[in-house]
Amino acid sequence: MSNGIHQTKDLRNRILFTIFVLSIYRLGTFIPIPGIDPQSLQELMSTNQRGLLGMFNVFAGGAVSRMAIFALGIMPYISSSIIVQLLTGVSDYFKNLKAQGEIGRKKITQLTRYGTVLLGTIQGYGLSVGLESSANLVINPGVFFKISTVTTIVAGTIFLMWLGEQITQRGIGNGISLIIFSGIVAEIPRALVTTFELGRTGAISTLMIIAIFILLVATVLFIVFIERALRKILINYPKRQMGNKIYGGDSSHLPLKVNQAGVIPAIFASALLLLPITFSNFNFSGNETFLNISSYFSQGQPLYMLLYASGIIFFTFFYTSITFNPNETAENLRKYGGFIPGIRPGESTALYIDNILTKLTTIGALYLTLVCLMPEFLIAKYPIPFYLGGASVLIVVVVAIDTVTQVQTRLMSSQYEQLIKKTKFGR
Repeated sequence: MSNGIHQTKDLRNRILFTIFVLSIYRLGTFIPIPGIDPQSLQELMSTNQRGLLGMFNVFAGGAVSRMAIFALGIMPYISSSIIVQLLTGVSDYFKNLKAQGEIGRKKITQLTRYGTVLLGTIQGYGLSVGLESSANLVINPGVFFKISTVTTIVAGTIFLMWLGEQITQRGIGNGISLIIFSGIVAEIPRALVTTFELGRTGAISTLMIIAIFILLVATVLFIVFIERALRKILINYPKRQMGNKIYGGDSSHLPLKVNQAGVIPAIFASALLLLPITFSNFNFSGNETFLNISSYFSQGQPLYMLLYASGIIFFTFFYTSITFNPNETAENLRKYGGFIPGIRPGESTALYIDNILTKLTTIGALYLTLVCLMPEFLIAKYPIPFYLGGASVLIVVVVAIDTVTQVQTRLMSSQYEQLIKKTKFGR
């Protein structure tokens, strides 16, 4: 009984710790970078909230619009993770590190952190240059402003990365995903107010606002349905006789999710779109080259849609391939005597599972692409806030489902331990 109470207390402490850390993150999104004129910044951001800059602002929890210390958000860490994971798939050095178990994992984590600092420094410098290029935005432009901005931005990114790791280790859920989740959720009230204000001024008809919210509800229901969808593969275990008793003969299922990759492909694809044009989006000096680049990456543009869809599809297959190994699963089944009816153990089983997984991954990739891109056409045509976009809704719903699932798992584990203990005492 005391063990069950301890487990429940531990879960409560984890939830409270997660809320506390996310509160710190939200506070940091309101602490501005030194040397920025707030009035000029407000005027600048009011005319540059569309396209990828709007996406960047969403993932940063509104920190970009306030030019806060968390302006880069967690994106440098995500970009570094992408690079490291890609290298893990093609580089022998990283493959060997992965094969070393816990020691290799720690080295990979360390390299990811180094990459975060490097990317944060590059993006921070680009941000400082872009800010100085805007008239009257920086109070005292020069070397000192660049150094202080880069230092502040990189320190904010490192601290945010650390907060995410603390949530994962001592809280509940995935820390990085929850940080992005909290940023999006925190900006939703402002997005709703903006949408209703557009309706009041006549920029959007009342019928269109209703249609938007119907689409939003339908999208949420569709996401929940797909995320809960499973393909169960029947697994049988042979009967074995030991002495006068017969053991085995049971059956179970190997559950395969339709969307095995979760929300990672959408986040990774968005990060890749943001990374190469960060500088162009922060340079508002009227440079024709930058303006042309930005126009091609605007929402609704063919190149933007193509790159976004390609990134989602690629990372869906890539992430699934590194998180689920059909050969390893088939070997484990053979080791414990399990088999799929009508399929020979070993290589045939691996091929069978891989075939099903490929079909499911294809469906999952198309589902993610549809959810992320369909609302983009609507956003490109009508002046609705980006927070109501497909990627934002996807991240919020999926992260919420995963977090609730982890809470339920811990509660069920606690109840199971109490039941086992009662059974032992009953004997």
